[in-house]
Amino acid sequence: MAYKGFFKPQRPEKYRGNPTQIVYRSLWELRMMKHFDDHQDVVEWSSEETRIPYRSKITNRRHTYYPDFFVKFKDKQGKIKTMIIEVKPFAQTKPPKVCNKKSKKYIREVVTYGTNISKWEAARAYCQERNWDFIIMTENEIYGPNFNGR
Repeated sequence: MAYKGFFKPQRPEKYRGNPTQIVYRSLWELRMMKHFDDHQDVVEWSSEETRIPYRSKITNRRHTYYPDFFVKFKDKQGKIKTMIIEVKPFAQTKPPKVCNKKSKKYIREVVTYGTNISKWEAARAYCQERNWDFIIMTENEIYGPNFNGR
């Protein structure tokens, strides 16, 4: 199975955006897309369609963040909730372990983590202004016992 490709929804009317241009960049994202498309409580969803401006803590420059998913769903009480979801490897959600030797790998991990933190802070503020939720999902949640996707 490919780790990148185009997702073809079975329910394109639920997709906010162009349903012929949905790109997945990992099997984790593909699993989430299938879940959103299939789940009866998901009213609307999109992938990398939401634009969130942010300032990088690394470069101090302005950028645009496109979170992995925007999802509207009915909660257990039938109320519509909106959520932004970012899919990341668990290792990228924690600060890199400090080491004495500043290898290229360590520097790359610090830059990646710093960039992610900048994006996530902007996403939390963006969601808070709209009364939405922002969550980061890792392989632990996507393949965990409580995930009700397929």
